[in-house]
Amino acid sequence: MSYAICPLSVVPVRSSTSHKSEMISQLLFGELMEILETKGRQWAKIRCHFDNNVGWVEQKQVKVITPSEFKTFGEHFAYNLEISQAILAEDHAFQITLGAQLPKFDGLGFKIDSTAYTFSGQAIFPADFEADAEFVLKIARKYLYTPYLWGGRSPLGIDSAGFTQVVFKIAGYRLPREEIQQVYFGEAIDFIEESLPGDLAFFENKNGKISHCGIIMPDNEIIHASGMVRIDKIDHYGIYNTNSSRYTHKLRLIKRILP
Repeated sequence: MSYAICPLSVVPVRSSTSHKSEMISQLLFGELMEILETKGRQWAKIRCHFDNNVGWVEQKQVKVITPSEFKTFGEHFAYNLEISQAILAEDHAFQITLGAQLPKFDGLGFKIDSTAYTFSGQAIFPADFEADAEFVLKIARKYLYTPYLWGGRSPLGIDSAGFTQVVFKIAGYRLPREEIQQVYFGEAIDFIEESLPGDLAFFENKNGKISHCGIIMPDNEIIHASGMVRIDKIDHYGIYNTNSSRYTHKLRLIKRILP
């Protein structure tokens, strides 16, 4: 088995070996993966180290690293807290997004292979703090007005489960990639009146299947990705969109992730 790191701002993860296939997720800069198999010289089947999500990426969009680098980068890193921030190398620069990982970041920069980068934005080391609801909602608000994008995980486009996953990732929690998987994590809350800011709310479609999720806020509000990342009202029935004056999502259950 070989290992790789995402060396670009955002890399699509697809369901099969075609650019026309469904984008099921994205890799953010610095995220790690295992390479399970390759198909020709173009495609690699990968398992994301963070959530075990499996899909296909273009081989030229990821960078192979050694097993020791994989271990080190996975144990020592910081998260970028800027919505978008440039990293600077000697002969090039590019933007990385909120939630990107900075491997072996020393407070000023980091290195991947022989390329050294400097980073002047705000970053946080997940091992150095314990997140609370205030921090989770502060990160969640950074995504406001991000357009909805199926499979997206960045401030340039995100889906509902990608939104909750990355927000809690920055807070130090590992949630799976899909709503139907995330619903099994945390402590069930029986009534919405007992919910607290930072709790996860899950919603069902007409067939009774979990199809949407969001983060509870104070004052009977929820932040979630629907059309864009937005704040709406929530009650025992579901999400009420004040713009359209109707309920858009039927509440199924609430889970508490934070201690």
